[in-house]
Amino acid sequence: MQWFYLLMTLAGGIAIGIQAVINGGLGKKLGVIEAAFISFLIGTVALFFVVLFFGKGNLLAVFEVPKGQLMGGLLGAFYVFVMVMAVPKIGVTAAFFSIIAGQILMSAMIDHFGLFGGQTFLLDTKKVIAIILMLASIYLYNHK
Repeated sequence: MQWFYLLMTLAGGIAIGIQAVINGGLGKKLGVIEAAFISFLIGTVALFFVVLFFGKGNLLAVFEVPKGQLMGGLLGAFYVFVMVMAVPKIGVTAAFFSIIAGQILMSAMIDHFGLFGGQTFLLDTKKVIAIILMLASIYLYNHK
């Protein structure tokens, strides 16, 4: 069953790559903030129908969760806004190098310190070297 989740995350990554260039083009035509709004609106409508026909959870439980857990939507909106703004200026690959670097840097801190209730996975020398090499790859890719 692990292969299913690996394939689904691979498909998600492919979708995000395609989304970046589509939203970047939309941003050129509509404006950055407007394109981010339209992107989220269409996604919200799509998820509404998925919840309506396939949902088995309890949406009213949203009033019982810790308020910090509701920040995901704001963080997602920020991500889409940044990509709509950046992709037309620096390209999809450069934007993703930086996005992935930010994800890995934050993920390493979350893992190392067990932030947000996560399990602790300590950083070691090999992991730090890997992060440094990743940052060097961003420099090499964007250096002219």
